[in-house]
Amino acid sequence: MYFLDFHNHTNHSFDSQAVMEEVCKVAIGKGLNEICFTEHYSLNPKAPTYGHIDLNNYLSDLNSCQLKFQGEIKIKKGIEICEPHLLKEHYSKTLKPLELDVILGSVHNISNNKLRKRLEVQQEKAYMEYFQEVYEMVKEADIDIVAHLDLMKRYAHKVYGTYDFIEHREMIEIILSKIIDRNIGIEINTSGLRTSLNETLPSIDVIRLYKKLGGEILTIGSDSHEPDSIGSYVKEGIKLAKEFGFNYIFSFEKRKPIPIKI
Repeated sequence: MYFLDFHNHTNHSFDSQAVMEEVCKVAIGKGLNEICFTEHYSLNPKAPTYGHIDLNNYLSDLNSCQLKFQGEIKIKKGIEICEPHLLKEHYSKTLKPLELDVILGSVHNISNNKLRKRLEVQQEKAYMEYFQEVYEMVKEADIDIVAHLDLMKRYAHKVYGTYDFIEHREMIEIILSKIIDRNIGIEINTSGLRTSLNETLPSIDVIRLYKKLGGEILTIGSDSHEPDSIGSYVKEGIKLAKEFGFNYIFSFEKRKPIPIKI
C-alpha cells in the first residue's frame, strides 16, 4: 500500500520547532512514500499566524530536502491558510507564483479571535458559529482541501464535549455539498487520535456523510508539528476511508488531485 501524509508543519510554522530535514528522515524511517509540508500562513495582521513564515526560506528548505531525499520519498509543497476567504485576492496574488501543490483552508479564528477565545464567549453557540464560518470559507475561498473540518471540538471537548452530529447535521450537509460542488476535498486529520479527543477530525459521521453525498476527494494528514508525529495513524486513516467505501485517497501536484488506489 502507498502511504502518504498530506498535512505537516515544521519551524516555518509559528507553532512548531521541527526541522524539515529531520522530519523527512523520520518519514523515510516509517516507510512513508510521500509527504506534504503545509506550513501555516496568514496575511491577516490580527491572526496569530501572521508574520512568522518567510516564504523564501520555506521554499529553500523544501527544495533542499527534495534534492537530498530524491528517490527515497516524494516531498510536496503546500500551505495551510487560516480564514482564506477573508483576504482572497491578496492570497491569490502572493501564492500563485509559488506553484504550490496543495492549499489547505482552515478556520482557526472567528472575528479575529482564536477558537478557544470564541468558545469562552459563545459557549453552547460556539459550534454553530464555527460551522457557519467554515461554510463562508468553502463558499468562496481558493483552496483544495478543507483541513480538520470540525476543529472546534479540539478545544471544546474537555469542557463542553464534542458536538451533537444530529443537531448540526443540516449545516454540515450544506458545507459538504458546497465542497463537492466546488470540487474541493476534505482530509481525514488523524491528530485527534494522538490526544484525549481520541477521534479523527472530522468525525466518522462527517466522513460517512461526505461519501454518501458523493464526495470523493480525500487526503490523509497527521497534522504533525514534531518529527515523531509524522505519519502518525495515517494507516488507520486509510483503513477508515476504505471502510466507508472510498476507493482512492488523493495526492496533489500543482493543485491537481491525483487518485491513489487503496
